[in-house]
Amino acid sequence: MKFGKTIKLYLIDGEPNGRMTCELSNWTGKAYKIPRIKIKECSDRQDLENPGIYLLFGKDESGKDLVYIGEAETVLKRLTQHLTQKDFWNETIVFISKDENLNKAHIKYLESRLYEIAKTVNRYHVDNNTTPTQSSIAESDRSEMEEFIENVKILINTLGHKVFEEKREIKSSKKGAKETFFIKAARGANAQGIPTSDGFVVFKGSKVANSIVPSIRDSFTKLRERLFASDIIRPEKGDMILTEDYVFSSPSTAAVIVMGRNANGLAEWKLKDGTTLKDYESKN
Repeated sequence: MKFGKTIKLYLIDGEPNGRMTCELSNWTGKAYKIPRIKIKECSDRQDLENPGIYLLFGKDESGKDLVYIGEAETVLKRLTQHLTQKDFWNETIVFISKDENLNKAHIKYLESRLYEIAKTVNRYHVDNNTTPTQSSIAESDRSEMEEFIENVKILINTLGHKVFEEKREIKSSKKGAKETFFIKAARGANAQGIPTSDGFVVFKGSKVANSIVPSIRDSFTKLRERLFASDIIRPEKGDMILTEDYVFSSPSTAAVIVMGRNANGLAEWKLKDGTTLKDYESKN
């Protein structure tokens, strides 16, 4: 039998934009969410003098989400150093062990695995200059750390960051078929994707239209240009290929970029049997 987990949030400063702690039932780990401007006030938190892992969150000049993933044997000391070493971040989320059961090998393992997951998911740009080295730990410790990571992922998401969340939220229908939708249209478009809680994900390898019609809205033209400039769409052997899973804000925005013309995504995205996204959503 699988039981749910209770999440406990505590506002340290009594305000939603201040410092907070976050815990899970039956777990020895603990998370702190701390605004950058509150770091120097954390000398009152003795457990932040312990070993732990931390993530620094911010954005680059273009608005792209950034994260730096680190570890430290004295977390607060390292965060204080980052106040002068890194300027992109505006908040940090820290994970420690309430029973002081994390050692140097553990936090090095956690840092390496979380870096690996963030790079694979590719929602945020990972700002680490070097790839963290994964420590060698006993099999029993590895199992415990992997459970720690699963809880980190839950709390990071709860605290407002999907840095470890897969872009594809594939669910099964009552018949067990995967809910993948397709567009195949003129000018080379041939794409697959799924609706998610973030918008609409078009899959890596999808082909988008080689050209756009003159009547397409300027905002979509600019979005397409940004996707080319960032190499998310790349020309390959005469086709325009999506180089990674990409989350569009809506099915219609995804359809417009794929088809190169103004479009209603609810009508254009279809299952293999021809069912439109609109009809599918009305039945499920």
